[in-house]
Amino acid sequence: MTPNKRITMNDHVAEASLFKRRAIFTFICVFSLLGVLLGNLYHLQILSFQDYTTRSNDNRIRVVPIAPNRGLIYDRHGVLLAENQPFYSLEMLPEKVKDIPAMLNQLKQIVPLTDDDIDDITASLKGHRRFKPLTIKNRLTEDEVAQFSVNQYRFPGVSVEAGLKRYYPYSSLLTHALGYVGRINQRDQAKLERENEWKQYAATNDIGKQGIERYYERTLHGEPGHLEEEVNNRGRTIRVLKSEAPEPGKDIYLTLDLKLQQKAMQLLEGKRGSIVAIDPRDGGILAMVSSPSYDPNKFVHGISSKAYNKLLNSKSRPLINRATQGQYAPASTVKPFLALMGLEHKTVTPQTRVWDPGYWQIPGVERKYRDWKRWGHGWVDVHSAIVESCDIYFYNLAYKSGVDSIAKFMGPFGFGETTGVDITEESPGILPSKGWKRARYNQPWYIGDTISVGIGQGYWTATPLQIANAAATLANRGKRFIPHFLKSVTTNSTNENPDNELAPIVLKDPNNWNIVSEAMREAAHKSRFKDAPYTAAMKTGTAQVFSVAEDTRYNAKTVDEHLRDNALVIAYAPYENPKIVLSVVLENVGWGSKNAGPVARAMLDEYMLRDNGKAVK
Repeated sequence: MTPNKRITMNDHVAEASLFKRRAIFTFICVFSLLGVLLGNLYHLQILSFQDYTTRSNDNRIRVVPIAPNRGLIYDRHGVLLAENQPFYSLEMLPEKVKDIPAMLNQLKQIVPLTDDDIDDITASLKGHRRFKPLTIKNRLTEDEVAQFSVNQYRFPGVSVEAGLKRYYPYSSLLTHALGYVGRINQRDQAKLERENEWKQYAATNDIGKQGIERYYERTLHGEPGHLEEEVNNRGRTIRVLKSEAPEPGKDIYLTLDLKLQQKAMQLLEGKRGSIVAIDPRDGGILAMVSSPSYDPNKFVHGISSKAYNKLLNSKSRPLINRATQGQYAPASTVKPFLALMGLEHKTVTPQTRVWDPGYWQIPGVERKYRDWKRWGHGWVDVHSAIVESCDIYFYNLAYKSGVDSIAKFMGPFGFGETTGVDITEESPGILPSKGWKRARYNQPWYIGDTISVGIGQGYWTATPLQIANAAATLANRGKRFIPHFLKSVTTNSTNENPDNELAPIVLKDPNNWNIVSEAMREAAHKSRFKDAPYTAAMKTGTAQVFSVAEDTRYNAKTVDEHLRDNALVIAYAPYENPKIVLSVVLENVGWGSKNAGPVARAMLDEYMLRDNGKAVK
């Protein structure tokens, strides 16, 4: 008998239900994934189409910026003062060099590089953008270019580049006026980024650092161009798709007179000091020399640390523009201005006389303030006080006027503030007052301080440019201009400074101008200009660098050179219709009339007697 077998019945309904649920879940997953895929495709192909197209083109198309040629600089007669010269340089792209120190050690076996050069390159790498080229060596010779080209395969990321560099054909003659261009450093980068102008310098390595080059940087730089190149996956150029030429910088013409500038430098050779000459008819600067000077071409190609430190630490301070940054006691050159103030305020009249026994005392005070002429000038009035430069007369005038009255009158002549000249390196000098001393030193003002100010000494300091600018206002009988270098842009035919005229100084009695100017005319023709074929006006000054005790006589032979007196002079010509005004400051040379006077005569002769020895009309 066959044993009973257990019969299992399949539940088809349950299986069908399970299959259905699994199928639905699978289809949901599939459709969900398809939805995600379609969503991504929609995002890529439609929503982000432009973005990814741009990215693709950026990988395929390379934009190469092209640097514009820098504008040229000319003097007032069209003589070229700053030009661009072709050069070869060795450039490195840091991001393509694996081991920079090792590469530099190998490179110096082929191209001459000193240890100082390598130190400078290493220092320049700090803060430098790795994708922007860095100059390793400038001004390669043809032999050096050939030597490197043969070995270039050994130095990936290093290449020889050709271009134009600034060149100053007159070397140190115009440094403090023109300034110079130099490599863009980290501070320059930060400024350009802050002003949103970095793109303008994408292909430029240099920027104006000082002087005219810095002040008119935007005018001289120009607008960059670019090339659009199609490249392969290795970055090699396949073809040029588009080219846009750069717009070169504009040429500028200055008011400087090269011949007069050369004469000024010649007169200052071997001396420390400054000469500034201005055309009083429009404020144009005819000459501005600061001595000693230095060669700006060294900065264009990157000066070494050793050479720069030598300039920086020099006792003669050649890096300082003495014409606009040197602050000197104006000494007796301000006596005509003080006399004008006394006449205008009726503190004195043309007939007012003062007795000069060789000294002056504050009433009730024993101290004696000495005149430069130890035995005195006797009786002097305002005219003879200017001609003879009588200290006693101006001690008395300052005492009666007060320092605040002096400061208020002298301010409109430009003392105590920058002139607004179109270079950035300028100091304001000091026009002292009671409030100034309290703010500066937290000390009261003493009457003795006023007496020193009365002869342009004490706290009063001014730059040679300020002194020349004030003298121009005096020569113009109150008509004032902002001194400037720019004559015109692109063309030499027009003057582009129509708005540089300031409100004039108007006196209650215009005849006071004539009284002061006539005294300056006599001072000139009584001494240095007595045989000149033209009329001139002049006032000299001698500024003490340190105070001499009351009963001590100054002797230049017994003091160190840097403590000897400074010599100053202001002068203009022709007297009837001034066409040139100048100031001269010579450091530590002694007496103003003896040392600065001949310089003024030589400068005015150079300008006034060019036409076959005949005076300029």
